[in-house]
Amino acid sequence: MRNTLFSFVCALLAVPLLSGADMTKSNLRGQYIEARNADVYTGPCFANGEAGQVGDLAVLGWSIEQGNWQGVPLDGLSVAGIVRAGNTLGAGIDVSPVRAVLIVDQRANPAQRAALQSLARTMGGGLLDDVVRVEYAPVSLTIQDNSVHTATATLVAGGLARIETRALRTSDNICHNEETFYPPLTQVDHAMPAFTVAESFGGQGLGETWSAPGKRSSFVGTFHYAN
Repeated sequence: MRNTLFSFVCALLAVPLLSGADMTKSNLRGQYIEARNADVYTGPCFANGEAGQVGDLAVLGWSIEQGNWQGVPLDGLSVAGIVRAGNTLGAGIDVSPVRAVLIVDQRANPAQRAALQSLARTMGGGLLDDVVRVEYAPVSLTIQDNSVHTATATLVAGGLARIETRALRTSDNICHNEETFYPPLTQVDHAMPAFTVAESFGGQGLGETWSAPGKRSSFVGTFHYAN
């Protein structure tokens, strides 16, 4: 009887410990978009000419199709990060200081808002370490085609930030030796460069607003995270 009671108590104590361990797990997947103020699909001569001059501003967006972050479900929610760096992003040079603004989906409850911020900081790979302002607004990422190779994509983050892209065309070639010169700014499963029809940030916190349309400066892709 004593052994049976001891086993029962141990089993009860183990339940919250196992549940707590499960709450730290993250497993999600979704769609990703970014645009910056420098061509990512370009020839080396153009890229070298832009290095140190532009490419210091970027808008990034994640839309979660399914999954959770540290036990918090995030299905259907989105978050955007706006970055202002001290130099050209991805050029292999020092880009500090890097400041950022986060725009969090206002549909999220308090736990989901915190989880979306944590997700963005983790996926941002250091670009979102210094967040100077957090905004709550409607955030959506719409991709018109299931294939990132031909997709038309739109990210809308309230009235604060926007990206619109279309697939690259042959007519977008300028020097005819273009390549994907810069990789995406964050970890992705697969991404394709795209033509930026519109990219803008009109919010506060970075000391600058901008509009950078008409460039081959976007990526549209997919991502997942699991631990």
